[in-house]
Amino acid sequence: MCDASDYAVGAVLGQKIDKRLNDIYYASRTLDDAQVKYATTEKKLLAVVFAFEKFRSYLVGSKVIVYTDHAALRHIYAKKDTKPRLLRWILLLQEFDMEIVDKKGIENGVADHLSRMRIDDPVPIDDSMPEEQLMAVKVLRESYEVKTKLDEVSALQDEDLPWYTDMVNYLVCGDVPKDLDPYKKKKLFREASHYFWDEPYLYKRGSDGLFRRCIAEQEVNGVLEHCHGSAYGGHFAAFKKVQKILQAGLWWPSLFKDAQAFISKCDSCQRMGNISRRNEMPQNPILEVEIFDV
Repeated sequence: MCDASDYAVGAVLGQKIDKRLNDIYYASRTLDDAQVKYATTEKKLLAVVFAFEKFRSYLVGSKVIVYTDHAALRHIYAKKDTKPRLLRWILLLQEFDMEIVDKKGIENGVADHLSRMRIDDPVPIDDSMPEEQLMAVKVLRESYEVKTKLDEVSALQDEDLPWYTDMVNYLVCGDVPKDLDPYKKKKLFREASHYFWDEPYLYKRGSDGLFRRCIAEQEVNGVLEHCHGSAYGGHFAAFKKVQKILQAGLWWPSLFKDAQAFISKCDSCQRMGNISRRNEMPQNPILEVEIFDV
């Protein structure tokens, strides 16, 4: 349920169980000086955008029904002369499987009450487009307005980007590098269904159905050190170490290889890793005849 007043927006996240709506989350936010001047339809749609931004992790991939007391929102998608601002929000909402249902204002009392709460320190609503947060664009196009020097091109090519840059760009805005060979492009399309982007992190769904955060190359050594050489690491073998990293909710493609290489260079493991009972000094029993007699 979403609603908007002259100075704030409110939303309620609920779930229907046995035909009864159970409230899960309440949210409201004060409008800034520019948003206060919006038309009624713009404020009502902004309330919907705010709700989907706030509850995004709950709504992605699920059928969502939006209850609002503004009937015009039901026909907002069919309107041809839509304002650029409304069109921007519509594009943002197309990520979700949503249906707008008209509801009388008297039946939408909770969201209406939340939309009339004033907060002295308003928090801005994030209505930015996903492609504005693109991780990297590797293709350089020629332009008569901008002339890129060779050293600048080299700097861009040498930029240290995470291994999942192409995957994130594809998930966020469908961008595929033009210099990608057909095999890698086919692999990118095939594996995209196993990844999920929740800014600012990328998650991969494993064979056990659990999502784990993808780790960039710069974080690998820190993760390996904490899971192996720290006070709680235990200096375990590679397989057990990998299990610990996976249980922590982390993953990267060369996890097994990097874990084995890290252990092979661990000074403590190399010094004491091969010590066993067979290599221990034999213990000789001492016969005591009387007290203090050795």
